Amino acid sequence: MILTSPWMPGSGKVLVGSGEGSRTLIGVRSRSAVRAILAPVTISPETVTRGADMRELLATTEHRPWPLPGSPWVMFQRWHELLFAHWPVAAEEVQRLLPPGLELELFEGQAWVGVVPFRMTQVRLRGTPALPWLSAFEELNVRTYVRHGELPGVWFFSLDARNPLAVRIARSWFHLPYFRARMRLEERAGEVHYRSERRHAGAPPAELRMSYAPIAPPERSRPGTLEHFLTERYRLYASDPQGALLAGDIHHRPWPLQRARARFELNTMAEASGIRLPASEPRLHFARELDVLIWPPRVSASSAAPR
Repeated sequence: MILTSPWMPGSGKVLVGSGEGSRTLIGVRSRSAVRAILAPVTISPETVTRGADMRELLATTEHRPWPLPGSPWVMFQRWHELLFAHWPVAAEEVQRLLPPGLELELFEGQAWVGVVPFRMTQVRLRGTPALPWLSAFEELNVRTYVRHGELPGVWFFSLDARNPLAVRIARSWFHLPYFRARMRLEERAGEVHYRSERRHAGAPPAELRMSYAPIAPPERSRPGTLEHFLTERYRLYASDPQGALLAGDIHHRPWPLQRARARFELNTMAEASGIRLPASEPRLHFARELDVLIWPPRVSASSAAPR
């Protein structure tokens, strides 16, 4: 649905996340309702970094499609002000961009591509503290949804980040298509303003200029829904320079999703990867904060669950 939001000055076009209830919520004007919708989501009473809180995070597994890996996690990240913006795309257009061995996953016969801006803090390796010059930066990815054997996951077409050292580490360690970018995230009056311009030598240009905000309280997605299909993913895939398919597991609590609205001034992120997004409205979902654990990549040689 495209309309002029009563919360935004001017009369620019605003994209509103589709879903039941979005028409009435976008019209809520009372201050108390706005404060309730825009209030930060509290994931746990304390900062989840070590000790009892980390044990609690690791013990929250009933939502996972398979058990946690038996090996230790190696990295902690905290994701903030994240927007999922998803468009339906022709399956053949996406499948041609995937490596051999990965099968494109469809929801009710439809492929989906996501553009996902957010920022990270507390990025650190296991047993080390977060470092001010390395542990907090913006990130922006373009992704789709795949399966290797029986295990679903995420395939990234690109990941742009503001921190050049983090980009180098991610490209060499996980062989993910990270790119250096000039980025800025600012939140004003409950609305996130996001800017990203790729500055990576030899990479295709890509840029995003937009603003977004939640329009509903947080809730967990239900299995079998499109929201669950797009967000509840606990494995990512990548290819190394020799063409081997790599898999890496992640863990977090269920996403505290909020329906969202957004205004896109410029978005060439998917186009830079050879994907044409349709002119239709995207499905929009916002998450205020999520703590994430990451396991090291390994060759994905079978369809068995990780051990």
